Amino acid sequence: MPTSLLLVEDDLHLRQDLERHFRNRGFDVCACATGTEALAALDRSLFDLVLLDILLPGIDGLSLLDRLRRQKAVPVMLMSALGAEQDRISGFTRGADDYLPKPFSLAELDARVDALLRRVALDQRSVAPDTRGCALLLDAQRQDAIHQGRAAGLTGSEFRLLATLHAHAGEALSKPFLYQTVLHRAYTRLDRGLDVHVCNLRRKLADIDVHHLQIQAIRSQGYMLLDREPG
Repeated sequence: MPTSLLLVEDDLHLRQDLERHFRNRGFDVCACATGTEALAALDRSLFDLVLLDILLPGIDGLSLLDRLRRQKAVPVMLMSALGAEQDRISGFTRGADDYLPKPFSLAELDARVDALLRRVALDQRSVAPDTRGCALLLDAQRQDAIHQGRAAGLTGSEFRLLATLHAHAGEALSKPFLYQTVLHRAYTRLDRGLDVHVCNLRRKLADIDVHHLQIQAIRSQGYMLLDREPG
């Protein structure tokens, strides 16, 4: 089956160029000019990837992302000419899996898209249930954490972060390692993307009453998952 892509871009020429490019690559592309059109498309169809511009007329890209994340875990790559660190952090905070600043080359876009789709495919092939007695299931098919029948509503990046920490429970994992393993990009000192994902993950686990698992910051190192389950 071809990869199903929802492309949301209001610039006519860029939208047409990207649609033509991905169709030539064999993708099944649904191209939309507004957030309203994209919401209608999401109601009609399932997509493997959403390529989403931030500056859209009407419903902007971040508002559309908020609505999308209430219902679906489809991977989302944001595109924007806004290059400030706070704009990138805002995108990750609201559930984006990657962020591509404009202008960009088609080669970089292809590399980012292919890497994101590979990560999703790997996640879906490996289920990582907790076998140590605590009632938390990491469901790779849904890319979510389930506790007592309640789903946390994780994004793809948050799920990969939890699965990686879980696989190395009790071990301090460095930020460079987590950036490469979870976000698939190099760590730089000013990049707060991982910290934002950790904060979101802590909150979502608390929301479904997962209190025995604690993500602990290790000074000058990174993060560690601690299991406080009795026994």
